[in-house]
Formats: sequence, C-alpha cells, structure tokens
Amino acid sequence: LCCQCGVAIPPNPANMCVGCLRAQVDITEGIPKQSTLHFCKQCQRYLQPPGTWIQCTLESRELLALCLKKIKASLSKVRLIDAGFIWTEPHSKRLKLKLTVQKEVINGAVLQQVFVVEYMVQSQMCEDCHRIEAKDFWKAVVQVRQKTLHKKTFYYLEQLILKHRLHQNTLRIKEIHDGLDFYYSSKQQAQKMVDFLQCTVPSRSKSSQRLISHDIHSNVYNYKSTFSVEIVPICKDNVVCLSPKLAQSLGNMSQICVCIRVTSTVHLIDPSTLQIAEIDGNTYWRHPFNSLFHPKQLEEFIIMDINRVQEKKKVAGAGARSNKHTLAEAWVRKTSELDTDHQYFCCTHLGHILNPGDLVLGFDLANCNLNDEFANKMNPHEIPDVVLIKKSYDRTKRQRRRNWKLRELERDREGADTDDERQYQDFLEDLEEDEAIRKNVNIYRNADIPVESDTDDDGAPRISLAEMLEDLHISEDATGGEGANMMT
Repeated sequence: LCCQCGVAIPPNPANMCVGCLRAQVDITEGIPKQSTLHFCKQCQRYLQPPGTWIQCTLESRELLALCLKKIKASLSKVRLIDAGFIWTEPHSKRLKLKLTVQKEVINGAVLQQVFVVEYMVQSQMCEDCHRIEAKDFWKAVVQVRQKTLHKKTFYYLEQLILKHRLHQNTLRIKEIHDGLDFYYSSKQQAQKMVDFLQCTVPSRSKSSQRLISHDIHSNVYNYKSTFSVEIVPICKDNVVCLSPKLAQSLGNMSQICVCIRVTSTVHLIDPSTLQIAEIDGNTYWRHPFNSLFHPKQLEEFIIMDINRVQEKKKVAGAGARSNKHTLAEAWVRKTSELDTDHQYFCCTHLGHILNPGDLVLGFDLANCNLNDEFANKMNPHEIPDVVLIKKSYDRTKRQRRRNWKLRELERDREGADTDDERQYQDFLEDLEEDEAIRKNVNIYRNADIPVESDTDDDGAPRISLAEMLEDLHISEDATGGEGANMMT
C-alpha cells in the first residue's frame, strides 16, 4: 500500500504511488519556465550569446539547440529525454518548447515529467545591421573595373553574384560609370569576394590599406583596405587582333578572331577555320590585345549567297575546332548600300543559322581605319573584308515574346545612362542565344507575360520553360526566416 494514501500499488523503492510522489517531489524545480531570445529583424538572425548571430528557421534543429542552450545550466541536474516545439502562431513572438526529463528521487525511484518552456522573442539589431544603417561604416572595399564601353560582363557577373549569394555580406553596392564598388565590414569578406571574381572572370587584382587609427596601449591597428580588380577589356562579340606570338601559341590561329563568350576565360573563334581557343587572365596580361571595334559600330548586312564548306584542310599545328559552328563562304551586301552593286566576300562561322536573304550584323574592315599595333603590321591580304558577328532579329518582337526575367542587385546608381537599357537588352539576347552562359544564371518565369504560340515565330532563339525557375515570394515573419516549417 502507498504510505501516503493507502492505494494498492506495485512495489517500488519509495513505497508511494505516482500521484503522491509528484506531490512530494518536483523534478522540474529550478528549471526556468520562461526565457528570452533576441532576434534581428533586418537580417533575420538570432543571438547566440555572447556575440554570435546565427540564421535559424522556425522549428529547425538549429533553433532547438539555441533554445536548449539558454536553459542548459539548469538541465544539468536532470536527464533530458525528449524535446520538441509546440506550434505557435508565426507572428506571436512566442516559441514554446515541450521537454521530457527524468530524475532519480527517493530511494532510487526514477520519476519522468513533461513540462513546457515559453520563450519571448525580443527585437535587437545586430552589429552588422548597425553598420549597414550607418551607411559610411566600412573596413574594406572591392573596386571592380573594366575599361570597355559595354557592360555585358558586369550583367553576367551580377547574375553569378546573385546565384551564389555573395551580395549578402555587403554593406553597400555602388555603381559608377566603369564598374562596381562593394563595401564590406571586414577584410576577410572582401578577400572572399576577390577570390570569387578571379575564379569567375579573367581578371587581375591588387590591394592596399590605409591606417585609420592605432591604440599604442593595446597595440591594435585599425585599417581600411582597398582591393582593385581589373577585368580584361574584352566582351562577347568583340573582334580582336592577337599578337603573332600569341596566335602561334594557340595553334597557328588567324590573328583576327571573334570573342564568342567570356566566362572564367576568354573564348575565341577563328571565323575562317572554326579553330577555337581559350585565354585565361594570366595569358591575357602577358600578351594583351584590344578590341578593334565597339558594339555601336556594328553594321547590318544582307546575305546574298552562302555556301557551306564541308571540309577544310588543317594547317600544321592547328588546335581544336568548334563542333557547334559551321564554316561557310558568303557574299553579303550592306543594307545601306542596296542601291549599289557593291558586294563583299567573307568566311563566317555562322553557316548553321544563315540563309540567303537573312539579315546579319557584322563589322566592315575593308572601309575602316584600324588603329591597332598588331593589325597595322599584318599583311593586308590576310585581313578579311567583313567579319560577321550574329544574326539579326526583330528586337521589338523578341521583347514582347520574352516570358522570363532576371533578378537585380540592390545598388546605388550614380546616374542612369540612356544606353544602359540597350546594353541590358543585348545581354538578355545573348542569354537566349548561348546555352553555355545560361547554365550559370538563374532565370525566372515571368507570369505576367503569357506563352505565345509559335505561329508567327521568326526563328529567334528562345528559352524553354524547362530552364526557368518559378519566382517564389515566401513571406518572412518576425520569428524565423524563409521557408519555415511552421508556416507551410
């Protein structure tokens, strides 16, 4: 019989029933039933004392560990069996934790008890967000520059930064006429950005630092660091003239080449032989070369006649050839000279997409003054009359049919140039035409524009729905980040 109430019970070391035992002993005594968590609204992080801020979603293992650490000292006298969240309304700023504990009580009897700990979520701005609000507080800046008139490389770089989320640690992003400035609160974060840039685009960098203050008692130095990153001044669709030494080292290529892509290397193709080569940043700075034309000098030609070349004999020591392009010989005429009989003959790498009557954009080398040290030393017979760059489509129709979009970085603009919109449209068209670049970019479906039928299709390249991502807008609340389980 129970020694307190006289109820018949199975024998136990305490000689008491469970009810009397709980009335006599409370194993949760000393464990706080309420506690406080600090949460930063700006960056959606929780404070882990003494000074670490961590990202946690609602009902995540990380948040559970953080809650248990708040009462860890008082849990040392009991044995924790189970812990889990009780559902609370996401905006209530309350978190409830259900704990199951065991403890040995009178004469070796083990008592198990379940109780609830409630956490109040209080707002507190973290140090990083304080610095962001201060606007001018930074310790390191990465200055990215490219000495070109076109911003194609920067638009591509922007999408890579967004995809890999490297913009999250920046205090501020400022856009100026020839590049971008990224401001950081620590030198390590800036160095991480520089390493990323050197892996994604051909570039070179140098760093410097300026002493701001020095504490002679604690021997602490406060520096502001500046990293300068210069991207090679070559963009997609540029016509370049290589030095004879570099052209020979790349497999006896022609000196006049077309840049078909810029990723971590500069991809070149010889339009007369389809020979391709890749030039990394180190090779470029050893043998620098410039673009012969800027994009505004592109002229429109019409294909009068075109013959595909099936096989062309390789020269000695020639490198690899492109399998995605087709070599062709074409007779073209400028659309501005249709009233004349003047035609130009050229070799082109676009034989797989060009037909008689098509419009194509290219550069006229026969009637221009080339101000380039390597081109001026070339034999005039080796310089082609015309270099064709890409097929021309109706831009207005392409814009109307474009049912996808890209995200952009939030940045301070010095002044919007009227030419920026045209350059951005050029970049979007490049994405549609080049699948290799498209794989590195997150493309989102634009639900505002319906999918049109292909009845009036003029053959312009388009991005399939399979390559697009749904543009998700997951709401954020005061007690957790995106995609919390409690909210689904």
